[in-house]
Amino acid sequence: MSDQRDQMLRGALYRPDDPDLVAGRLRSQRLVTAFNATGPDETDARGGLLAELLGSFGENSQILPRFCCDYGINITIGANCFINYDAVFLDCAPITIGNDVQIGPRTQLLTALHPVDDIDARRGGWESAAAITVGDDVWLAAGVIVCPGVSIGSGTVVGAGSVVTRDVPAGVLAAGNPCRVLRPLR
Repeated sequence: MSDQRDQMLRGALYRPDDPDLVAGRLRSQRLVTAFNATGPDETDARGGLLAELLGSFGENSQILPRFCCDYGINITIGANCFINYDAVFLDCAPITIGNDVQIGPRTQLLTALHPVDDIDARRGGWESAAAITVGDDVWLAAGVIVCPGVSIGSGTVVGAGSVVTRDVPAGVLAAGNPCRVLRPLR
């Protein structure tokens, strides 16, 4: 593992133009391109490509094309998950999805960060990343955006179009921009 990859996974500033990181993204893009080109009846081919692409891909889980990610290897998906069309998972830091999770179309899980206060670092191409965790039995409705460093507790439902900028506890209905807890679930 390169020093830049180690820094990326630790949440420190890193350079995405590092040759090791560039090679990792190219590997991912080749696999994602092949996955997205599969036909609707090629479930075995899709499963094989996802098993090669992702850090782990749980039993009876499914991702529908079109799927996009940076590295793939930093994504862990539990059993019995369904990820609908057009998902974007920017996995510069780990993305961990529990079991029995439903993710609606055009949902984005985004771990990448750019320097806010340091314009010179931003101009210099420096980035950082923060992990995302989604607990068991979560439903992220269509078009949800989950920002870097967020954890969503088990059994929670996040309403369509929500922008999740902070942790959401377990067992609640949350929605909005920014996303906020609306009420507990039974």
